[in-house]
Amino acid sequence: MMATKWAPDSWTKFKAEQLPHYSDAAALDAATTTLRSYPPLVFAGEARDLIADLGRVAEGKAFLLQGGDCAESFAEFHPNNIRDTFRVILQMAVVLTFASKLPTVKVGRMAGQFAKPRSSDTETIDGVELPSYRGDNVNDIAFTPEGRAPDPARMIQGYSQSAATLNLLRAFASGGYANLHQVHRWTHDFMGRSPWAKKFADVADRIGEALDFMEACGISPETVPQLKGTQFYTSHEALLLPYEQAMTRQDSLTGDWYDTSAHMLWIGDRTRAEGSAHVEFLRGVGNPIGMKCGPSLEPDVLLRQLDVLNPGRVAGRMTLITRYGHDKIESGLPKLVRAVKREGHPVIWSCDPMHGNVVKTSTGYKTRPFERILAEVRGFFAVHRAEATFGGGIHVEMTGQNVTECIGGAMDVTQMDLADRYHTHCDPRLNAGQSLELAFLLAEMLNVEMAERRKAAA
Repeated sequence: MMATKWAPDSWTKFKAEQLPHYSDAAALDAATTTLRSYPPLVFAGEARDLIADLGRVAEGKAFLLQGGDCAESFAEFHPNNIRDTFRVILQMAVVLTFASKLPTVKVGRMAGQFAKPRSSDTETIDGVELPSYRGDNVNDIAFTPEGRAPDPARMIQGYSQSAATLNLLRAFASGGYANLHQVHRWTHDFMGRSPWAKKFADVADRIGEALDFMEACGISPETVPQLKGTQFYTSHEALLLPYEQAMTRQDSLTGDWYDTSAHMLWIGDRTRAEGSAHVEFLRGVGNPIGMKCGPSLEPDVLLRQLDVLNPGRVAGRMTLITRYGHDKIESGLPKLVRAVKREGHPVIWSCDPMHGNVVKTSTGYKTRPFERILAEVRGFFAVHRAEATFGGGIHVEMTGQNVTECIGGAMDVTQMDLADRYHTHCDPRLNAGQSLELAFLLAEMLNVEMAERRKAAA
């Protein structure tokens, strides 16, 4: 997959949007030089493993679950927060796998999601204008001149937090926490009032019975290691290109370049323009790539971008993450699906039902109504059933914490509740109960899709 006429710094010759202005060039050079001397966070072989797993999703033989924080925070860095998000993702994956009988590829928006695009370069409060908050890798959320000044040294802190997060995630994934025999222990205490917690307990009981039967037949975690661990990957938006370039290394086995900051990177809706610096950078790395697809994306542009980013048409390389809004997806998505299907590009279609469904309440809070999120997911599957294609993934901003940021759901978060536990550094996230509820409802939709596929194949 080696790109021609490409180098880790070739993006600097292209137009770059959404990058901060660093006033001290020497400080930026010092930070990126330090990062280049640090060990990789992930390895090329792991990225290739993910491409292989995603290749099965592209073939309709697995499902992609991608979720985590909107924007990770230096201030909220705590092992309990990492653990809680990890175990909710495990719960969601168990529900999806149990219902659909498809393996679930688990990818966290974790260990690197520190940079955020903004609609404006500046923010004005009470007549004071300062640079916009662009994520903890860039500046501080505190509205002060010192805090909002982009500081390249923050990239070093972002690397350190990512390394510690990855270390803990790997321990959880392989050290026994993800053992299916522990499935009953993954439910948060505060989810007890959710009817979906009871439904998950029922699923856990059935899994336990199946495991007891298998053990009686001689199949146990000791004889089948897959029962006591799981494969968990990380991802983030490849937005802060100086950081991504500094983390890009040449694989000693293949000679290919990989961005070792995460297993998977994606290009956002604001940076995916043809000829952009972000597209130029990501076309040259061997990682699996995602690209956000919104209402402004036309089919011919998408096809040209796919030719640039995946000229070898490698299954598992490209994930198209659709973000339309609940009222636009069924009218806007079909033209993209038809064009990609016609040209034979082996992509994964994944639904981001979050970014197109932000509303602002009368109290000033941004929120995402759960019913709108669910409506977009339903519309996504409806389009793929109509086009005889596979809706193979979900991409959600969520947390394992008991936050009140998205209204609705069985736990009935109201507008009046938003002020109780509104902790996000950027956009509102599903809490643990809402995430599990979405997984069960998504499983029902996926079951319908799989039944249609079996019927068509018969």
